[in-house]
Amino acid sequence: MSLCAECFHQGEHAGHDYNMFRSQAGGACDCGDSNVMFCKRHRIKSNSNVPCVPKDLLMMSELVLPQFIFSLIQHLREGYNEPALDLPSEKDLHKILQVLEPHVSFLEDLTKMGGAMRSVLTQVLTSQQFYKDLSSGVGENACAKKSHEKYLIALKGSGLAFPEDKLACGMEEQGAGTSTLAIQGLAGATATSGQGDSSDEEDQDGSQGVGKRKRVKLSSSTKDQSIMDVLKHKCFLEELLFWTIKYEFPQKMVTFLLNMLPDQDYKVAFTKTFVQHYAFIMKTLKKSHESDTMSNRIVHISVQLFSNEELARQVTEECQLLDIMVTVLLYMMESCLIKSELQDEENSLHVVVNCGEALLKNNTYWPLVSDFINILSHQSVAKKFLEDHGLLVTWMNFVSFFQGMNLNKRELNEHVEFESQTYYAAFAAELEACAQPMWGLLSHCKVRETQEYTRNVVRYCLEALQDWFDAINFVDEPAPNQVTFHLPLHRYFAMFLSKAVKCQELDLDTILPDQEMLMKLMIHPLQIQASLSEIHSNMWVRNGLQIKGQAMTYVQSHFCNSMIDPDIYLLQVCASRLDPDYFISSVFERFKVVDLLTMASQHQNTVLDSEHERSMLEGALTFLVLLLSLRLHLGMTDDEILRAEMVAQLCMNDRTHSSLLDLISLEYFKNPNPKSGIIPGSLSFESVLSAVADFKAPVFEPGGSMQQGMYTPKAEVWDKEFDPVMVILRTVYRRDVQSAMDRYTAFLKQSGKFPGNPWPPYKKRTPLHPSYKGLVKLLHCKTLHIVLFTLLYKILMDHQNLSEHVLCMVLYLIELGLENSPERESDEEVVRCGQERCHDSWFPGSNLVSNMRHFINYVRVRVPETAPEVKKEPPASTSSDGLASSQSSRRKSLQRENSGTAQVFSLVAERRKKFQEIINRNATEANQVVRPKASMKWSAPGATPQLTTAILEVKESMLSLLIKLHHKLSGKQNSYYPPWLDDVDVLIHPEVPRYSHGDGMTAVERILLKAAVQSRLNKRIIEEICRKVTPPVPPKKISSAEKKTLDKEERRQKARERQQKLLAEFASRQKSFMETAMDVESPDADITMEIATSEQHVSEAIYDCVICGQSGPSTEDRPTGLVVLLQASSVLGQCRNSTEPKKLPTTEEEQIYPWDTCAALHDVRLTTLQRYFKDSSCLQAVSIGWEGGVYVQTCGHTLHIDCHKSYMESLRNDQVLQGFSVDKGEFTCPLCRQFANSVLPCYPGNNVERSLWQSHSNKCMQDLVQEVEDLQEQLGTFPSETNLSKEMESVMKDIKSTTQKKYTDYSKSPGSPDNDFLFMYSVARTNLELELVHRGGNLCSGGASTAGKRSCLNQLFHVLAMHMRLYSIDSAYNPWRKLTQTMQDKNSELISEELPEVPVLYRDVSSLLLIQILTMPQPLRKEHFTCIVKVLFTLLYTQALAALSVKCSAEDRMAWKQSGALKKNTCNGEKSWEVLLGHVVSELSMGKIYEEQETDELTLVNPDSIECYLQQFCLPFLRITSLLQHHLFGGDLPSCQEDEEFTVLASCLGLLPSFQSSDEFTSASCLDWPVPAFDMISQWCSELASFADRHPDQVKALLIQEPKWDLPRLLQLPENYNTIFQYYHRKTCTVCTKVPKDPAVCLVCGTFVCLKGLCCKQQSYCECVLHSQNCGAGTGIFLLINASVIIIIRGHRFCLWGSVYLDAHGEEDRDLRRGKPLYICKERYKVLEQQWVSHTFDHINKRWGPHYNGL
Repeated sequence: MSLCAECFHQGEHAGHDYNMFRSQAGGACDCGDSNVMFCKRHRIKSNSNVPCVPKDLLMMSELVLPQFIFSLIQHLREGYNEPALDLPSEKDLHKILQVLEPHVSFLEDLTKMGGAMRSVLTQVLTSQQFYKDLSSGVGENACAKKSHEKYLIALKGSGLAFPEDKLACGMEEQGAGTSTLAIQGLAGATATSGQGDSSDEEDQDGSQGVGKRKRVKLSSSTKDQSIMDVLKHKCFLEELLFWTIKYEFPQKMVTFLLNMLPDQDYKVAFTKTFVQHYAFIMKTLKKSHESDTMSNRIVHISVQLFSNEELARQVTEECQLLDIMVTVLLYMMESCLIKSELQDEENSLHVVVNCGEALLKNNTYWPLVSDFINILSHQSVAKKFLEDHGLLVTWMNFVSFFQGMNLNKRELNEHVEFESQTYYAAFAAELEACAQPMWGLLSHCKVRETQEYTRNVVRYCLEALQDWFDAINFVDEPAPNQVTFHLPLHRYFAMFLSKAVKCQELDLDTILPDQEMLMKLMIHPLQIQASLSEIHSNMWVRNGLQIKGQAMTYVQSHFCNSMIDPDIYLLQVCASRLDPDYFISSVFERFKVVDLLTMASQHQNTVLDSEHERSMLEGALTFLVLLLSLRLHLGMTDDEILRAEMVAQLCMNDRTHSSLLDLISLEYFKNPNPKSGIIPGSLSFESVLSAVADFKAPVFEPGGSMQQGMYTPKAEVWDKEFDPVMVILRTVYRRDVQSAMDRYTAFLKQSGKFPGNPWPPYKKRTPLHPSYKGLVKLLHCKTLHIVLFTLLYKILMDHQNLSEHVLCMVLYLIELGLENSPERESDEEVVRCGQERCHDSWFPGSNLVSNMRHFINYVRVRVPETAPEVKKEPPASTSSDGLASSQSSRRKSLQRENSGTAQVFSLVAERRKKFQEIINRNATEANQVVRPKASMKWSAPGATPQLTTAILEVKESMLSLLIKLHHKLSGKQNSYYPPWLDDVDVLIHPEVPRYSHGDGMTAVERILLKAAVQSRLNKRIIEEICRKVTPPVPPKKISSAEKKTLDKEERRQKARERQQKLLAEFASRQKSFMETAMDVESPDADITMEIATSEQHVSEAIYDCVICGQSGPSTEDRPTGLVVLLQASSVLGQCRNSTEPKKLPTTEEEQIYPWDTCAALHDVRLTTLQRYFKDSSCLQAVSIGWEGGVYVQTCGHTLHIDCHKSYMESLRNDQVLQGFSVDKGEFTCPLCRQFANSVLPCYPGNNVERSLWQSHSNKCMQDLVQEVEDLQEQLGTFPSETNLSKEMESVMKDIKSTTQKKYTDYSKSPGSPDNDFLFMYSVARTNLELELVHRGGNLCSGGASTAGKRSCLNQLFHVLAMHMRLYSIDSAYNPWRKLTQTMQDKNSELISEELPEVPVLYRDVSSLLLIQILTMPQPLRKEHFTCIVKVLFTLLYTQALAALSVKCSAEDRMAWKQSGALKKNTCNGEKSWEVLLGHVVSELSMGKIYEEQETDELTLVNPDSIECYLQQFCLPFLRITSLLQHHLFGGDLPSCQEDEEFTVLASCLGLLPSFQSSDEFTSASCLDWPVPAFDMISQWCSELASFADRHPDQVKALLIQEPKWDLPRLLQLPENYNTIFQYYHRKTCTVCTKVPKDPAVCLVCGTFVCLKGLCCKQQSYCECVLHSQNCGAGTGIFLLINASVIIIIRGHRFCLWGSVYLDAHGEEDRDLRRGKPLYICKERYKVLEQQWVSHTFDHINKRWGPHYNGL
């Protein structure tokens, strides 16, 4: 069921599972459709008493509408010109559709008027009479006639009426080559193929179609002609649909036709019309250039019609829907058939689809297949299909077109020239066109009553397979070096067999074919398994990467249920019914490792290079383990399968919920009907998931990469359920198996179960379903036992090309055999008849339990003459004599029958021959097929002349080999001791936990224990073997040359392992380094860089250059610099004075206005000052940089500036694509790779002086004040031209160019030096303020700077000071004088014409501090710094008192004035806030300051609250000053409680003479007046009073009433993403008033912008880039509404940051593809905010790219 957003939001959907998606091509809302409203809450109650519409109300519409619709049809007829050759140009069609848009819109509006109008429209559209009268072209009207002719021409041009002569031509074309199907030349198909030829040929990949004759194969059916070619229109609706198709489904028309669907009569009529036009839709679709769009629109219609079971059933019965669909699909595929080259290239009669055709490459068939799958989801329709034998035959013909497509031929000599990429089209076609309909049909075969359907399908499937084998001339050997992954007929057969046994209780043998057919059936699936192994062994490397792609796709999660699973199941069925020896030998022969299975230490393989032997042997054994272990279709329930699948996926890696759902695409749980509601399996999916996995909430890594919510296996799953076999089956990449094993190892180590490197654990299997019991025979056949014995022997003797994996698989097979042994043998019986039975082969019987103890003494082998065995043994002629003297007849038989493995497999050849005789094949033919192959392999004369026969003394049994292997693995003699000798209970309860996890030794112990449990004789023999102390068997003497070849592979393997170890170690070191280097938050990230500021040694500061590696001081000639990143920042400007964060607007009422931000208020203040005071004075009274200030940060690494220049030069010449712009000076730090764009020179400083500067002097305040003044009077001389000064100049230029001109130019006279002066000290202010913000807005935490050694403020100060000293301040205007001296002449400035200077009380004290310090000669002495701070504190305190007095009521002011006057003459009146406040009030009362009406009065009667106010007013200054002191003079900041902050900072700055106890402490006690306080205050207040006389309205506004700024915050986002989406995705842009295609919203200020919108482009800048410059000085944070992701713009680069909205499982939903409800993740949003505030986007996010101003 699909609803539009409006209907959805009006319903109540709590607890519903739903997906929200944006329809790309329209669609219809199901609201009110009772057929699909499956929710009880929303089902429509049928209402019988609907009132009738009055007749006369609709009369007008009944008269007008027929004419109106006819005029629309006439327009459509007129506009369409049937082209001579090509399709009508899209422009022409587009023009007509534009003209008709109002017509269709009008009809659409009518449909929205409700049911009454829709029923009138239905009547008009479906009435045959109206159509006949108006449209038939009969009558006088010339216009109507002409229009009718046009209509007929269009019909004819659409291939719906053909001249008869085409039929004959069609018959001739078919003459060449016959097929298994009866062929009937029908006009439609030849026409389509004929038309297609010209255009189709060009689309083929490379030479795919060259020289291949197109063949058309038709099913013989009389219906075809009418289905494909006849179209007769009887009403307006039919012709309207015809034109809709002709014009390729214009969106408006589709919407109109869908909007009519609520009318039931219309729905039925329209569905029938749609079915009638189905063939025509297919033809149009095939020709269309825009097939994708057209496909979507077709499906939007068909899904509405065919999802309704009742309607689908009705159309199936009345209109032959199934016939039409199957025929149309058949016709469609017939246009792209080619001859199959599988098996018998010359004489093959089979045809397959050509995957290079556009039809398959572009998935053009998708809408038709999708409809077919949809209707098969209805039980009633599927039932008709399964009962109709004719349809089944036709369908199997259709499926056989895909059987053997996309054949791969192995390139043996040169690399393939052109890598065809058609393979994905082949996989998609098999999945969609064959497998999905199969799953649809299978979903209806779940009960016993449906047995007949399965029999039908199996019967016709086998017939089709037999036809296929005949058509490709298949006997019993597949053609070499060929493989196709596409066997849909095999898979249909397999899946219906599985269903028959699992659900329908059918007896498997009644539906299985004979032995001969089974032998044929197993060949191709087995060929695929062997080819997979070959591909992974790099034997197909010359075919290019695409062959690996095929091998991966075959097992990939979306395909595995329909491909590898049915193949393995089919092989299991064949194995359970065929002779086990035949099957096992076929496997080893297919995998080409027969020659390797010899007991000789050397051999020759005629079909395989030795480098591939090991991996092919591993492949063969792994395949056998899979075949014998998997129970997916052999007895597991659906829930068990789901659990096994889930465990396998989780063991490989932790997974997100959505990726698990995607990876476990179990077809058994799916319902193909798109409107069926919940996936039936989803409920069990959740319960199984919670049973096997733990949820890990999303976390953040130190590098800043964000994790999603993950599921990880529970401990008990690793302990009991980890199944390596299932993991191997489901891995696409081999590394995933290793990943699962690594995770398993980590679990065992962590839980203390096993410390070493474990082997894959053995997992008990679900019991086999009785029908498949025959599979166990494979484990108990002599051929397998010989192979296992041989491999154990070879591993023990260290023969080459064997690996641990081989041993692991061998042991696994032995264990499987012991677990699945037939009934327990009676020991005595075996002893008795053992002697007679042993003559036929190596082993006496076929039971593994007894064969394990069977000793084999001598084996005859064929070996090359160079082999060591030859030298050791007597010559071959005498070997039989030597053996004749031995007493046992068994040895004779050994010598006679078993000359090594060669004999074993020649036995196999004999056995095959017998088999073919059994199945009544001609004996001579059998010899031709089998005999020569066998003889050629083993003893072709002349092929291997140097082979000779040798006799090996073995004297081992499997048990003895296992015990010796145990010794070998442990590296100790006698390491195995039977556990039951100590504890008999082991035999009774063999499931000992200590054996369940471990390495090879554990596996051997487990097997020996199981063997002993199963048989007393085995137990006894094991004990016997252990009693003979046998040293590990040394390998036979091997010459050194041979040893080299043996060891080469081993050495390679070891080298590989060492390399992996080194790489892993390197990666982990790198990771840990990055974690420390990138951890912005952690103050402990100790990078061992010595930066002068943090060093306290007496020696000169030493720096390490990270480029040349040399250490040394920074000198004037060769300066060292800090790697820094300069960036413009408006973060400070975003502070607001409310603690409540602003919310992102999600309704029209909520809007954000930027009037209360820090930047706005500072801006207003400066403008006001400039209006009334002298410009140069204004520019020293404030700081700028709240918006567009320059922030400097460093990674802490230093380099020589000349080294840096050569480094930049090398980056310029580097052709590698970098994520930064070298021309803009950008680079990454050579050591930590952190992004940077400048180098800040380190000032040569000597720490000896430094300790002197810090010494406390006992000079009095007056002397210090005078010294400061004298120092300021010294003119800053321009430094000599040294390298250092040049670099300081250049870095100053960099700092200036970092921000835009508008953020540096505030003077009224452009280019004034005052601008530069203001900018420079503001840079220092910006950096101090930002550090304060990073510390959380206060200094309570103390300690070093948060960035630890990464602070570069000291170096920055030197650069700024050097430049600011160049600007001398005229002594008359020096603010220092006004602060420290009482001026005599008060009237001088009144006389002057120009504007006055800014009164001292209006100046920003922190700015004054920076001006004073930066204009002093560097390095500064600590005593002078303290002096400046003390003086400025007196001004700050006075400002606080003035601001306070303005806030008080008149009565309070009077009270303070009087009480202050009384205490004025007490001894420390200058240090009492009451006295000072009284004085301020009395001084300010002289002007008009208090005359204005009161605004926000503070009732501050309580002295404590006044003290608190004064402290809060002074704190921001104290914080900035303390930070500055910390950076200039070192020394840590003390930590404290928030309420102690004032006192701690004041004493730290030296403002508090002696620290008093807190109860008597007042802020005024920090005052230290350089001149008498009252004179000073009177002088400052008088300036205000004189200003108040002129502008009384402005006095109060300008008094600094420092607001409490909150920390900068991003906008608060709503809990649910849908709230944002619904408001913004339809919102119009304020600039262009259109709805943007990609809407975005700024998370800093809430502005709505068009991403990439050309409509809002200004001077080649798109809106987002422009906004990022205006709002964030080059940094923008935008939420993309349609994608739910956040994009960061930083200067000329951008990156995708990720999403802060996650679903219930902690996952992002980028681009809203999954449509799950999303909720805010507060932790992520905090991280985003943190990165914004700390300016670390560049360091933490790695994937940056240039945006070219196009965002």
